[in-house]
Amino acid sequence: MVSNKGEFNPFLLFGYRAEDYFCDREDEFQALKAALSNGRNVTLVSPRRMGKTGLIKHVFNRIEKSGEARCFYVDLYQTDSLESLVKKLGLAVLGTLDSRKQKVQKVLAAFKSLRPSLSFDAISGDPSFSVDVRRETAEMSLTEILNYMENSGSRCYVAFDEFQEVANYKEKKIEALLRSYIQSLVNVRFVFSGSQRHVLENMFVSASRPFYQSSEIMHLGCIDKDKYKAFAQKHLLSHKQTIEDEAFDCLYTKVFGHTWYIQFMLNRLYERGMACIKLQDVEDMFDVVLKTNEVTYQTFLRVLTPGQGNVIKAIAMEGCVNELQGQHFRTKYGLSAASSVKSAVEALVEKEFLLDTLSGYEVYDRFFALWLQSIG
Repeated sequence: MVSNKGEFNPFLLFGYRAEDYFCDREDEFQALKAALSNGRNVTLVSPRRMGKTGLIKHVFNRIEKSGEARCFYVDLYQTDSLESLVKKLGLAVLGTLDSRKQKVQKVLAAFKSLRPSLSFDAISGDPSFSVDVRRETAEMSLTEILNYMENSGSRCYVAFDEFQEVANYKEKKIEALLRSYIQSLVNVRFVFSGSQRHVLENMFVSASRPFYQSSEIMHLGCIDKDKYKAFAQKHLLSHKQTIEDEAFDCLYTKVFGHTWYIQFMLNRLYERGMACIKLQDVEDMFDVVLKTNEVTYQTFLRVLTPGQGNVIKAIAMEGCVNELQGQHFRTKYGLSAASSVKSAVEALVEKEFLLDTLSGYEVYDRFFALWLQSIG
């Protein structure tokens, strides 16, 4: 056993720390950076926990260090209106594009509709701002923020994460409004990222929607197994640990290469401080995780109808299913009529129990899928 007590766990589950703790994505990095550098907006699509936020912050970190542009990350999760979007954007941007001497005067002059209030850090003396966005002036406030970036003298890149939330805003024609502002900007480029593939693709691919063909579409898939293995070994070896090939292969395969679940397992295995992580250690850790979350998974099943429960169990047993309504699949698992399976699948996708991938349908929560397999 190796003692890791008090040491920083290199397998992050949340946030972005530094380049050294970010695994690969070099091709995706180059593609995203090239698009922004050459004036193209990007729509980045991936399931939750696949690493899209980490990729954005990794790209933005490198761009900021190079001095190419100023970068702003805005999480739209649980926003429900234009004013909530504008408030988050305003808090991210206000005062960041000015020198300390200019900051207060320029912000107070440029953002009248936001009614910015000013406070100073007790130690550094640096000013910071809070904003008040009102529904009746939200459009004006958005214009002020975008003009502030456009005329700042710096290139600006903005990432709107979970952008599909915009489709549910209470304001009518919100997409048309945003597109009308964004398309006129020269010095500001955007990343629209999200986890609901069908919603985002409909927003940007459908000819009837305002954002049609306004953005380059990127799909974020799994990190290559060998590259992920090398990443894991590097960090384990730096703490006098290692993982056997068959142990990592088992870990990667069981969670379908899904980034967060790999990180979670490596985080827990690192914590145990084993000098050499073997196949049995990985299998034991999976058992611990499933047992720990068993009550939660039982609750998941209770909120589903019997038909939905049968369908998700069948998909978990198969791993990934393309022909859900086919006779063979329904007969194998004793499922009802094709129309009933179709309705169950639509409900499960809507509730985010199922993931609709380009290869087929999978259970969204990989640990839940393994638990469903364990109960048959």
